[in-house]
Amino acid sequence: MSGCPLLGRAGRVNLRRSLTLPRKPSVKPSTPATDPTPDPTLLARITSSLDDDKAEDIVTVELKGRSSLTDAIVIATGRSSRHVASLAENLGRRLKEWGFSRGRIEGLPQGDWVLIDAGDVIVHLFREEVRVYYDLEGMWSVDEKKPRRESASAHA
Repeated sequence: MSGCPLLGRAGRVNLRRSLTLPRKPSVKPSTPATDPTPDPTLLARITSSLDDDKAEDIVTVELKGRSSLTDAIVIATGRSSRHVASLAENLGRRLKEWGFSRGRIEGLPQGDWVLIDAGDVIVHLFREEVRVYYDLEGMWSVDEKKPRRESASAHA
């Protein structure tokens, strides 16, 4: 038993060696944000920017109170991979101009599905085929009466 670091020679627990965590937690408690209300114009600015750049089928899904990730999701379609990338680049540039420098862009090199995280609003830009395949509007829909599994098994 002497090979075990937690047990002493008599088989007792050696408390000095078993306390490996500090007494104070290293995780700081969360503090409320200084401004709990999101910028009311952010969503309008994003949809206007996408509309100006000729994005197609712009849809906004409100998630306030339903998700802790974001307050809204904006979904839009581009005509090609290059158009999707251009929409994302222009929106990213405008977000920085508006003071939202924390925005992150994912998927830009491929241009099939680009995600822009602007904090209170998450933007999904798709090519048409990719948008139909993933169907984010259907996933976040609250109007759906039956789960998809039940409707699929009913037809079988």
